[in-house]
Amino acid sequence: MVALQKLGERLTQTPASQLARMSLSEEMQAALKESARIKSHNALRRHYRRLGKLLRNEELEPIQQVIDEIDGKHQAGVAHFHALERWRDRLIDGESGDFGEFLDNYPNADRQHLRHLIQAVHREREKEQPPAAFRKLFKYLREVSGI
Repeated sequence: MVALQKLGERLTQTPASQLARMSLSEEMQAALKESARIKSHNALRRHYRRLGKLLRNEELEPIQQVIDEIDGKHQAGVAHFHALERWRDRLIDGESGDFGEFLDNYPNADRQHLRHLIQAVHREREKEQPPAAFRKLFKYLREVSGI
């Protein structure tokens, strides 16, 4: 029962576009819409129990598939974000081999602009300035990678 309540709570946080992909009963859809207007913590706890009871009558496999797909995309995005952070650190600390490897992985990157951004980060660190260039470099890496 607790697992169904947690699933119900998760469904209240799921975007409407994703909920439309699930074959939910009208009663369940109405209960999920109703959860948006509930503000009280205790009322939400009671509502999650109600959602758990309603989920007993639902087919859980398609619901769980959509939830797993959403979570998988999120985890892949986080992993890509962390990979870009590692690239940023390698490029700043790095050797020419790291720079070449980055350009091999992302051939659409502008070599000159990338070098300029890395040099700006070095100057910024020497002068102990706020990390504006550091952020610009990361933003550029995100643009190059297609995020």
